[in-house]
Amino acid sequence: MYWYLYLILAYILILMGFNIYRSLKVKKHEDFMVAGRSLSVRVMVFTLICTWIGSGTFISGAEYAYRAGFSSLWMPAGAWAGIIFIYFLAGRIRNFGQYTIGDILEVRYGKFARLFGAFALIIAFVTIVSYQFRAGGYILNVVTDGSISVELGQMLAAFFVITFTALAGMMAVAYTDLPNGIIILLACVIATPFVVITAGGLPSAQAVLPEGHFKVVNQSFGAYPWLKAGGYFLATMFLLMGVQSMYQKFYSAKTPRNARQAVVLWTIGTIVVETVVIIIAVFAAAKFWNQGYDPASMVLLAARYMVPPPVGVLLLAAACAVVISTGMNYLFSSSTNIIRDIYQRFIREKAGDRELMAVQKIFICLLGLGAFLMIFIPTILNKPISVLQYAYFAYTMYGVSITPSLIAALAWKRATKAGGLTSILSGAFSALFLQFILPAISPEVMIDGDPWGIPTIYPSLAISILTLIVVSLATPRPEKEALEKLFGKK
Repeated sequence: MYWYLYLILAYILILMGFNIYRSLKVKKHEDFMVAGRSLSVRVMVFTLICTWIGSGTFISGAEYAYRAGFSSLWMPAGAWAGIIFIYFLAGRIRNFGQYTIGDILEVRYGKFARLFGAFALIIAFVTIVSYQFRAGGYILNVVTDGSISVELGQMLAAFFVITFTALAGMMAVAYTDLPNGIIILLACVIATPFVVITAGGLPSAQAVLPEGHFKVVNQSFGAYPWLKAGGYFLATMFLLMGVQSMYQKFYSAKTPRNARQAVVLWTIGTIVVETVVIIIAVFAAAKFWNQGYDPASMVLLAARYMVPPPVGVLLLAAACAVVISTGMNYLFSSSTNIIRDIYQRFIREKAGDRELMAVQKIFICLLGLGAFLMIFIPTILNKPISVLQYAYFAYTMYGVSITPSLIAALAWKRATKAGGLTSILSGAFSALFLQFILPAISPEVMIDGDPWGIPTIYPSLAISILTLIVVSLATPRPEKEALEKLFGKK
């Protein structure tokens, strides 16, 4: 059984060697942060796919598919809608040519918008990194038939992700994503027919799974199923529309045209991968229904027991690839915020390249440790851990605090400093209050994990957008100089 593990570890070690080689080419902080703005369309496409296709797809997507069936496609569909929207902004983002979304927020809304936006982003992104570690634990547990516990596996995953990211920054992230992206696409497409056949095809799956698993919306999932499905759709869409990791990739492109071309191909690749992963998870659920397996491990079980060994190794390698690449992307991105939006802006504005790279590597390690503790502490306290819930909170937190003000900064000239800042603060506070404070003080209002059965994305997003619009219209128009940096002179 261990040859699965040995092959995957060999692949990881090859990636580590490649990252060490790449780290030798990093000479300036700009190389570390945006790969010297040198990424081609080919590299851009695969790094965008790997940035988005993470354990949110392979693990939380599998958990959602196990519980709700094909209606779980609502979650990735939000990303597809977000990608289409991003296409029209990709060129402008590349032309702006900075490092973080904080650069955009400060231009339009001032330095405090940059600061508070950075805090909201760090909370969301460190949460995303934490469940990548958990996903790594699931992978190693399944690969070794339980010989490596989930707890030990998540420690090993944390070590590899933190080490890779600290070595060479964006150089390592982007060029590691090239082979990872190819493996992800190949593995998912090749594995799908084997999984469907092994599960007995659609008739067998329909005989085993509840009827709602084959509906557009599963009526047994959530107090208000349509709101629940729409909540996952909106949370995913608003995360993608404003997610900094994507913007950093656009900043890294050679030209604005390269950025737009990459978005088109990224859309196609993402739709293919996310759809086939849901198909794999649903048919794996039919195969292992009510056998005591963790719902989040359906894709991994399919790779281990439902496909020929070479295909299984490829699919497990793909799962490893998404955990490593997504963990690296979000860990690197959140550390960039600390350096660019806090350290450089408020502490050491004139810090040199060597100092900035050294400090960023320290914060990569510290944030990685924080992410590990987010998953380790509930583990040792024997509290239930749902990767789907971790993902939903992270998506909601980011989507309601950052995205409305960010999109307005790029597309609505009437947005003002006061409007953008209040949108960030009100969105972040409402998400934290509804997710953590309200359940603690009034647990009786929680229905199926949501306050009064209503997903938190709806009230939080409404508050964020309304404050943005109302406060912007009630305050003086922004100065022309601030608009020219993003919209150009007219």
